[in-house]
Amino acid sequence: MDSDPESVVPGNEVMVDVDLGRIVIHDGADRQYIYLTEKQGERGFPIVIGNNEAGEIQRVVAGVEPERPLTHQLCYASIRAMGAHLRHVDIVALRHNTFYAQIVLEGPEGRETSVVDARPSDAIALALRARCQIRVAESVLERACSDPSA
Repeated sequence: MDSDPESVVPGNEVMVDVDLGRIVIHDGADRQYIYLTEKQGERGFPIVIGNNEAGEIQRVVAGVEPERPLTHQLCYASIRAMGAHLRHVDIVALRHNTFYAQIVLEGPEGRETSVVDARPSDAIALALRARCQIRVAESVLERACSDPSA
């Protein structure tokens, strides 16, 4: 895992390390919330997610393992079975009130890197399971923190 709290990705976008600040789950609601907070700063913002992703994130945080693999566990196990690992996940865009993310995979011995588009909720669920970095583009962080309707 990179130790630099801010790094630059192609296109000169500064990426800022964030943590999962909290999960807000409302029983019976279709929309759940996670809050991401800057590791070395005070900014943070919510992301609306679905029930399945909220459940997976809550299971990982609580250390609960179901008897049989669920979707995120299956995806993570498949990545590992192919000899790859999650290097980090990035939230790279915010357009029309929708966040966009990418999962960055590294092949065996770090020889090859692949970038896969993902929903932020799925990417964060996988990042927590893999214990890898979660990063947000500075432009996304600025917009999400300054515009409550973003």
